[in-house]
Amino acid sequence: MPNRLKHDSKLPGNKTSIFSVMSKMANDHNAINLSQGFPNFETDQKLKDLVSKAMNDGYNQYPPDSGVQELREQISLKIKSLYGKHYDENSEVTVTSGATEALYTAITAFVKKDDEVIVLKPAYDTYEPTIMLSGGKPIQIQLKGENYKVDWNEVKSAITSRTKMIIINTPHNPSGTILTEEDMLQLQDILSDTNIILLSDEVYEHLIFDKEQHHSASKFPELSERSIVCASFGKTFHNTGWKTGYCVAPEKLMKEIRKIHEVTVFSVNHPMQRAYAEYLKNPDNYLELSKFYQTKRDLFLNLIKDSKFTYTPSRGTYYQLLNFSEITDEKDVIFAERLVKENGLASIPVSVFNINNKDNKQLRFCFAKTDDTLEKAAEILCKL
Repeated sequence: MPNRLKHDSKLPGNKTSIFSVMSKMANDHNAINLSQGFPNFETDQKLKDLVSKAMNDGYNQYPPDSGVQELREQISLKIKSLYGKHYDENSEVTVTSGATEALYTAITAFVKKDDEVIVLKPAYDTYEPTIMLSGGKPIQIQLKGENYKVDWNEVKSAITSRTKMIIINTPHNPSGTILTEEDMLQLQDILSDTNIILLSDEVYEHLIFDKEQHHSASKFPELSERSIVCASFGKTFHNTGWKTGYCVAPEKLMKEIRKIHEVTVFSVNHPMQRAYAEYLKNPDNYLELSKFYQTKRDLFLNLIKDSKFTYTPSRGTYYQLLNFSEITDEKDVIFAERLVKENGLASIPVSVFNINNKDNKQLRFCFAKTDDTLEKAAEILCKL
């Protein structure tokens, strides 16, 4: 009997994530993997012990759908101490299954058919598919130059009566750039007197270098009243596989987000929430991260200083872009594939995130790796 099932794809143009592609290629060729954004060193043993303690103490059933009370309180205290904004732990903070779920629920809660969402490219590759699943239309704006600056006049010109949301990401993946205070003030001014929601992806908030500051949307009073801020414990505390994050927003917005969160995952890993709640009580556990990762960035850049790659040091995240135009005129995707197959080193070609695959001859390397791994990777890069 013939199979008569016929279904149109809701994401017909969506391909396998470049992160999955490059990581698989790294495994297939036994290559050093500096492509996907995860550390290859262990999370703090104290944090792992706190998870075990929570399990042994019996915290193994469903927690409250919005998150464990103690964790929401610690998140609220952290944001207040860093950015001067108070979020009510009961109505304005929600623990999510990673930052990706926070982003998904935020978009799904508000974007309806034919709504427009402004996305600054290059961008994390879940924004646009989620917008399209909700029937919305991504409005792409390319960041300018190799240092990926925002043209705020272009952003302002892209706003129409259908604009429901703008998505920003700072510190920025994949470029390692950050939005300045002036950037945020310009954005605040642009959104003034509009009904537009700001979705601020701040998963690398604690990874800022060279005495720069993270300018969270939470810091700016007028901006925070229309902002949903998403964050990640996995990126912060070296345990991306635990898939735990959170979002904060004014109560009116959070009420809608929680409706989607409840029917999507309901709740998040209970013992890990208990562990994070205790771990956050010592601010050094996140305040010392910038120094830790800047040391790794500086080590990596010092190791490749005599190579033919050129670069601007990353200002945030744990990614470094390297320009290879003095090595080859190949497209970045081709060069990235050859680098894995012939040289045993995996990276991410940046063009896949740009409008029309704009190719600036740049590869993204993750330096959240052991010193030994970075030394081996640098040795390969210096031979090219």
